[in-house]
Amino acid sequence: MLNLNGITVRLGGRTILDGASASLPPGSRVGLIGRNGAGKSTLVRVVAGMLDPDDGAAEMPRGSRLGYIAQEAPSGEATPFDTVLAADTERAALLLETETCEDMDRLGDIHERLLAIDAWAAPARAARILVGLGFDDDMQQRPLDSFSGGWKMRVALAALLFSQPDVLLLDEPSNHLDLEAVLWLEDFLKGYRATILLVSHERDFLNNVVDHILHLQAGKLTLYPGGYDAFERQRAERLAQQEAARANQAVQREKLQAYIAKNSARASTAKQAQSRQKMLAKLQPIAEAYNDPTLSFGFPNPTELRPPLITLDMATVGYGETPILKRLNLRVDPDDRIALLGRNGNGKTTLARLLAAQLTPMAGEMAASGKMKVGYFTQYQVEELDSSDTPLEHMTRTMKGATPAAVRAQLGRFGFSGDKATTMVGKMSGGEKARLALALITRDAPHLLILDEPTNHLDVDAREALVQALNDYTGAVVVVSHDRHMLEMTADRLVLVDGGQAGEFDGSLDDYIGFVLKGDSAAPGASKAERKAGKKAAADARDREAALRKTIRELEADTARLTTERNALDRAMADPAGAEPRFSRLSMSDLSKRRAEVQTKLDAVEVKWLEASEALETA
Repeated sequence: MLNLNGITVRLGGRTILDGASASLPPGSRVGLIGRNGAGKSTLVRVVAGMLDPDDGAAEMPRGSRLGYIAQEAPSGEATPFDTVLAADTERAALLLETETCEDMDRLGDIHERLLAIDAWAAPARAARILVGLGFDDDMQQRPLDSFSGGWKMRVALAALLFSQPDVLLLDEPSNHLDLEAVLWLEDFLKGYRATILLVSHERDFLNNVVDHILHLQAGKLTLYPGGYDAFERQRAERLAQQEAARANQAVQREKLQAYIAKNSARASTAKQAQSRQKMLAKLQPIAEAYNDPTLSFGFPNPTELRPPLITLDMATVGYGETPILKRLNLRVDPDDRIALLGRNGNGKTTLARLLAAQLTPMAGEMAASGKMKVGYFTQYQVEELDSSDTPLEHMTRTMKGATPAAVRAQLGRFGFSGDKATTMVGKMSGGEKARLALALITRDAPHLLILDEPTNHLDVDAREALVQALNDYTGAVVVVSHDRHMLEMTADRLVLVDGGQAGEFDGSLDDYIGFVLKGDSAAPGASKAERKAGKKAAADARDREAALRKTIRELEADTARLTTERNALDRAMADPAGAEPRFSRLSMSDLSKRRAEVQTKLDAVEVKWLEASEALETA
């Protein structure tokens, strides 16, 4: 059990956590949610022991291992595979000890422990985790310094998952992942046996992974059973009760005030008026339901243009002389809502940049409406905002020649009114910076919005506001996102970017998720016969994998039995008087012969185990 007992944290003179308390059930998977800036990451750092609270404490059972991703990504010449294997420090230490240990009893204990922690299956397990997070065989053997920061953070996540801590802390783990990797992580966490405390703003991810929601608001914690949808229902009921109680209290307060005003001056009713005055003083005000008026997205609608906006005809696009995508045939109309699907590195951003006219075709044709305006959002725009400037200064520079009223109006559409417009960017949250970047790219009412991971810094409520704004927007939208809820609510066309090409995905988002999770060998858009053949091949592969897993378990049991017998023979040879009864009557020659037979069997079993493990890894 993880107990959070009265945790108070003050930073910069501001109270972030105010006596926050909750008890997380053992083995629970808890989603920690709250508005941006509420203190979620602060609470996680307290639990991880990286920040000392001003009061209170986070308590776990003695001996519990806690896992948390450090803010600095791993680097150096080590490979992702070696980095993940090294995360199991006990396994690494035991293997190192076997190379120098001469104490037979200790050596037997080491091998028994290695079997207990499934040490021999560790390489295959590390490889499976890395594959799930998007690393193919070649990428697993490249030095870490050859990867970008986002891929390095994937290695850090893989190492954390591989280490299997008793309490797993994850702070927005999907920010550096594509949809495919998020689906894999979701499946992995659903089968995780220990306690998980997960910060996430993805509705579907929370619904599918967690069994409790821990809501942080105004420095306090409230634990709700169930996933995010269950939390929303319970919170709505609680807010309705709170508003009803507040309304009733207001009526009661008015009655008391009216009685006091009417009866205080009369001698016959003065005591009753004094009594009601005390009752009025004891009435604790009930807070108004939480509402954030700055939570706003409002995309200005464009002028009408005749279709199509963009047409690609056998286009090729890439960087320098290296093509990334070939034979592109795509049409974008003024009312299109397109989601680009596919793993990171397959070319989604390259296609988005081509549509935004940041890249030109290397071959083929691209035709675009001459009057079309494009708004293109990327995370780089958020990172490149000047921290010493205000939203008003940013927008004034961008909207050259516009009146102050027009500048203020555009900022107001995105919640930057009053003092918010003159707050320095350096003091803003990640979500506020993302809203400002969206306000800047839509200043001239673009006909096409291209959004590359727009939700990374937005909390759940802000994401819902963005979805509503996109649905109200009358222009075309092309979106890249790992947030399934956003894709489901905004996209009506799915384009799969894979294998150097991009084409319409024949099916719904649920079909695509099934396609990814089942590993169907038939491509999207294949015939029914091809899909049937693909499903049969996938089923056969799963059967082979199950058989291999069963074989490995049986071989591991044989290894444990033979290792125990060999260790007992070693002890009998070293101390005949203390030998087990089954070996006590054997001569030294017979003991030696028996040990050689056991060792031969053990070697044969280990060879079979390695062959089965390699076959499983290949499968």
